[in-house]
Amino acid sequence: MLTEIELHLRIIKVYPFPYRPTHDYIYRNFLNFVTEEMVDPYKNLPRAIYISIPLVTLVYVLANLAYFTAMSPQEMLGSYATAVTFGDNVYGSASVLVPIFVALSTFGGVNGLLFTSGRLCFVGAREGHLPGIMAMISINRHTPMPAILFTGGMSLLMLASDDIYALINYLSFGQWLSVGASIAGMVYLRFTKPDLPRPIKMPLFVPFIFLVVTAFLLVVPLVAAPRDTGMGVLLLCSGIPVYAIGVVWKRKPHSFLSFMGKIDS
Repeated sequence: MLTEIELHLRIIKVYPFPYRPTHDYIYRNFLNFVTEEMVDPYKNLPRAIYISIPLVTLVYVLANLAYFTAMSPQEMLGSYATAVTFGDNVYGSASVLVPIFVALSTFGGVNGLLFTSGRLCFVGAREGHLPGIMAMISINRHTPMPAILFTGGMSLLMLASDDIYALINYLSFGQWLSVGASIAGMVYLRFTKPDLPRPIKMPLFVPFIFLVVTAFLLVVPLVAAPRDTGMGVLLLCSGIPVYAIGVVWKRKPHSFLSFMGKIDS
């Protein structure tokens, strides 16, 4: 039997990053990518966020309470699939349904991610930050098919790694850094350009609290896992050459422009 101190030490070893629990809630961010396709986004976007975040939080908290009720700390730390172990303890032979529902939930999550994150590459190409081919839309389906295929291809490439936690750590640092910089920029514009139109306006204490939490999510991993954080920074910096060539470099040779034109066509 493990002592309480040993359990705490093992929990710290298993969860050195704050990204793993927060990763489950990050999907609320992707609805912002499809505001152009929403009906009355200034009303429906805040409404969807206000409803979804408390609902998802409640479901996750109740699920974790159920785990702690039906499982011992030793079972939880020794399980590779907590939900499956919970199903074995509670549902018996019917526990086979748990991984099926988990797979269905994962499929739904991936479908939503591909639907929304593809729009990010689409808008980036439309603004000239990515190759123009990603700004093209399917004539039949009216969707940014090249951008979605690119996002799907990058997702398949990441599956080459067998360590899902490493992927979460690598990508989450860059994601939270980008989100924090975006919120900081919005706060800056709030003071420097107060007369800009703002259809959706939040009290200032909300972004300030968010920035404090984001700073925590960026500083703690630097101490807890500097290697994973460094890999995240390298992945983030890998976009600098693409931006330098595609956006900063204005006087491109004719051969380069002709090559890019052939790709776009």
